[in-house]
Amino acid sequence: MGTLEKRVLLVEDDRFLRRACEKHLRQLGYTVLTAADGEEALEKVRAERPDLVLLDLLMPKMSGIEVLQIMKSDESSRAIPVFILTNSSKDTDIREITNLGAAGYHVKADLSLEELGRQVQRILEGHGDGQS
Repeated sequence: MGTLEKRVLLVEDDRFLRRACEKHLRQLGYTVLTAADGEEALEKVRAERPDLVLLDLLMPKMSGIEVLQIMKSDESSRAIPVFILTNSSKDTDIREITNLGAAGYHVKADLSLEELGRQVQRILEGHGDGQS
């Protein structure tokens, strides 16, 4: 499957960051779906079946942790890799998302769009988890 056929769901409540990431991922050839909160994310996961979910942890309506728990407990979405975008680098948070089955994480304070693109490519090509 080529890059153009890969669909990424970007779940981020910060409009500026969401638009910047969306634009960069589109330039890399991905189809990008977006959601601004956890409830919208789950609706899109169920309706669109993305190849990858980029998931913020702190969002309105439902946290990223709750979204991840629901996705990993549902047979229809369990296999979809979830890459966490977080402002937290606390060991307890990282351990929790790892235990819940996240494919990796990126601390947003250190976010480089180029690195995010590399992580997305790595996960979609099946080359292990990406942690930053």
